[in-house]
Amino acid sequence: MKAEPKVEAAPAAGGGSKKLIIIIVALLLVLGGGGGGAAWYFLHAKNADAAHEEEEEPPAKAKHKASKKGHAGPPEYVVIEPFTVNLQPGEGGGDQYLQLAFTLEVSGPEESKTVKDNMAKVRSRMLLLLSSKHAEDLKSPEGKVQLAREIIAQLKEPFEDRGAPQEIEDVLFTSFIIQ
Repeated sequence: MKAEPKVEAAPAAGGGSKKLIIIIVALLLVLGGGGGGAAWYFLHAKNADAAHEEEEEPPAKAKHKASKKGHAGPPEYVVIEPFTVNLQPGEGGGDQYLQLAFTLEVSGPEESKTVKDNMAKVRSRMLLLLSSKHAEDLKSPEGKVQLAREIIAQLKEPFEDRGAPQEIEDVLFTSFIIQ
């Protein structure tokens, strides 16, 4: 007689667990559908807001934005031949050198041509900038990032009096050796 109550209790517990599983699955489907719908709504709303902002943008700002993007093709790159410069003496007073090669990312073919046509001015500006640095300032990643910013600032200055500034987008170091 003791075996009979155990047999009867097992099917009742199994039926309850099946109902619980069905309830959990249904709840997960409802929550998943609600989450997906909310994600679609918010992403769609962001895209609509961005499109609305672009429509309201003043023509002068839109023109400047278009000139920054350049043409629709891939980015333009200008390879700058390697430099070797004497760095400012450090605490030890010994001579230190920097050998540097980099590539400029410019806004388009017109900027690429301008930089290439004025390569003597580019190299002169870079030699003056690089030779004013200390090795300790350039060894850290932050120092290299700061140097890239300074290079961009130097090369954005117009090559001609009252000329337009160059649109240099980025500096990509391809070789960086300090001795």
